[in-house]
Amino acid sequence: MPTTKGMVRTFTVVPSLPDNLRPLRDLAFNFWWSWNADAFEAFRRLDPEVWEQVGHNPVRLLAEVSQERMNAGSEDTGYVAAVERVAQRLEEYLAAETWFAKTHPDLRSAPIAYFAAEFGLNECLPIYSGGLGVLSGDHLKAASDLGLPLVGVGLAYREGYFRQYLNADGWQQEVYPEIDLYTLPLQVERRPDGQRVVIEIEFPGRVVQAHVWRAQAGRIPLYLLDTNLRENRPSDRDITARLYGGDGDMRISQEILLGIGGVRALAALGIRPEIYHMNEGHSAFLALERVRMLMDAHKVPFQVAAAAVAASDVFTTHTPVPAGNDVFHESVISRYFVGYSMSLGLSWDDFMALGRQNPGDRHEGFCMTVLALKLADGRNAVSKLHGRVSRAMWRAIWPDVPEDEIPIRSITNGVHTRSWLSRDMATLLDRYLDPRWADRPADQTIWTRIDSVPDSELWRTHERRRERLVAVARRRVHEQLIRRGAHPREVARADEVLDPEALTIGFARRFATYKRATLLFADLDRLNRLLNDKARPVQILFAGKAHPHDNDGKEMIRRIVQTARREDLRDRIVFLEDYDLTVAHYLTSGVDVWLNTPRRPLEASGTSGMKSAVNGGLNISVLDGWWCEGYNRDNGWAIGMGEEYTDHELHDTVESQALYDLLEKEVVPLFYDRGADRLPRRWLRMMKNSLRTLCPVFNANRMVLEYTDLFYIPGVARSRKLLQDGLAAATAFAHWRDALRAQWDKLRADSVTLSKDRDLTVGATLPVQVKIHLGDIQPEDVEVQIVEGRVNAAREVQDGVVIPMTCEGNVGDGVWAYAAQIPCRSAGRHGVVLRILPRHADLASPYDAGLVFWA
Repeated sequence: MPTTKGMVRTFTVVPSLPDNLRPLRDLAFNFWWSWNADAFEAFRRLDPEVWEQVGHNPVRLLAEVSQERMNAGSEDTGYVAAVERVAQRLEEYLAAETWFAKTHPDLRSAPIAYFAAEFGLNECLPIYSGGLGVLSGDHLKAASDLGLPLVGVGLAYREGYFRQYLNADGWQQEVYPEIDLYTLPLQVERRPDGQRVVIEIEFPGRVVQAHVWRAQAGRIPLYLLDTNLRENRPSDRDITARLYGGDGDMRISQEILLGIGGVRALAALGIRPEIYHMNEGHSAFLALERVRMLMDAHKVPFQVAAAAVAASDVFTTHTPVPAGNDVFHESVISRYFVGYSMSLGLSWDDFMALGRQNPGDRHEGFCMTVLALKLADGRNAVSKLHGRVSRAMWRAIWPDVPEDEIPIRSITNGVHTRSWLSRDMATLLDRYLDPRWADRPADQTIWTRIDSVPDSELWRTHERRRERLVAVARRRVHEQLIRRGAHPREVARADEVLDPEALTIGFARRFATYKRATLLFADLDRLNRLLNDKARPVQILFAGKAHPHDNDGKEMIRRIVQTARREDLRDRIVFLEDYDLTVAHYLTSGVDVWLNTPRRPLEASGTSGMKSAVNGGLNISVLDGWWCEGYNRDNGWAIGMGEEYTDHELHDTVESQALYDLLEKEVVPLFYDRGADRLPRRWLRMMKNSLRTLCPVFNANRMVLEYTDLFYIPGVARSRKLLQDGLAAATAFAHWRDALRAQWDKLRADSVTLSKDRDLTVGATLPVQVKIHLGDIQPEDVEVQIVEGRVNAAREVQDGVVIPMTCEGNVGDGVWAYAAQIPCRSAGRHGVVLRILPRHADLASPYDAGLVFWA
């Protein structure tokens, strides 16, 4: 067929469906079908073979299924009834009164905008690379279930991340097939006159246009920006070609489009969010655009607008290492933002300072995480341990604040239970748990009933999933070998790999070196004995992608593949190429054990183990990320005791041996300990402990509820107050802060008196009096505190307890008297330190003013 040249006029053709199957089209354009088993089955049942061929894309299914199959479906009364039931359930879901509507009825019209560079809603929309994107997708799904007035904002990558295949040597290769967005469950957003919604962004020397697609996830719209328009130059059309593709210029172009363009797109759609949530730093430029828009609308200076914007900005950081945060050289920033900084009324040094930990260091680059931390009052890490790591990483932004008080909180990640639970497991839970379990996955009382599930039924359910996983793995290995041009004898052997009854371990994630995918390969002889024990065989499935530029990650994949080709291991170790959400579902629901071996503390949270846990899989993991909070000795296994090493070689040696010991002495014996009924009773008890303790905690509903209570609801209240009356409160707050900063250096402690006339005993109190020179600062503008605790050899107060002091009046010349009573809680050498913090009703944290006085 010839390739046409010249102007192409386009039009869209939609499938022609029999009248009684037309509900399928509405279902196809709402990703609710992806987490509703009956809806998923309605599409699969229409033509199972085509359903797999189109990658679970219902729009393509309806377009490509034969008319014969379509007519047969329309004449099958049982199938038609199933379609009608599912369509009715979607209508009921969308119309139901939700938790948010009942709990916060006055905020139902207060939109929350959730920005992310990637979203993993389903494998048919490949605009995700890994855990961050899947988390974003699960956030939208949980927000839909809870009824939050949330909208998502991202980019429509027409080539997605990449498709992976391995060459004959086992080296990862990448291909980027172009995706026809018009064949996905997406719809172009249009104005009332039918024209596309298009926004413009100023780039160096030109203007770039983008139009907007919408993916509907239950009640939540996800808006995706696309620059693939003929009005743009070819290089600009490629801004939305690949996720995380290109050089530094491409990266900053994508982040400008996401942040600045995303804010403009919402405005063009008539959406006025009251909260903006930045999931990772890629979208941090949105804060600058919001400031610019407020400055234009209300003619206020930068500091006033920034105070109002920060009140309604939430920032979630996911990266526990400095190198994982986007940092742009000043020359790159200047190319794109010199004019923009002028529109903000900032000098160039002041603009660059927004992205620097040390504003005065002109050699420091512009960091997107720093920008987000400075322009968001709501900040959080994604696990408790990651919170500790993040506070240590970013303490230079708050140089005078004790590390454990740096204002970065923790909200541990969770997974959308209904999206990750296998249909077999869901059916079992329906039978024995409270029927509300699917709508209330965070209700711990519901999960206590897991003990009522008979061991035999739980085990049979799990075995079916393992058998299905083995069948899928064999099929994929068969296809991999054919693509690679393997010998027919080798292809035929693919049908014999793995054992559907053997203890099966899964390891699937991004292949970054810190995740140590090859830790199990430290002693191949010992591994061989473990895997090939005829009485107690073990097998391992690997899957995952390395970043295209990460050769160390690719080398790990190559080593696994080459090891798996050894004659003595080829049936026990399998690497599944092109890891995606389909493979993830089979793996997390079918393995017995989920293995996680990160180098602590570099795993921010991790969610793959949570997905396995909801299906009854048991976790073996280093005590890092979420597993520090989830592990309780009876619901899985820990590698080590949470040690952290500076010597990586020693670290790997110690933990590889610990992992072998765990498998040989605990995991394998427990799995194969069977009674006369052939049931592993002690293993099943651990499965139930895992389900009972992990499912109600590590789910996305609990996570979104925490974001709502800690950030969204308080942020709306603070933002509304600061924005009212033309930003009057924000103006007053900014003036107060500027005045306080001007006077802060004049603070001094004139005296600190400890009233001690006898030896102190545990339970006694120690009166403290201080006199402080406040100058022109008023007592109501500061919080005077005593920090008390044990003193170490360096005369530092450790694990200090903060005790507020009471103002007892002015003693003249700007000097004020304060007093407090210190409780003597424990024996030993104690010390006290005086500090003063700003105090204002509009301060989200006393440290956000950047002022701390230590006496």
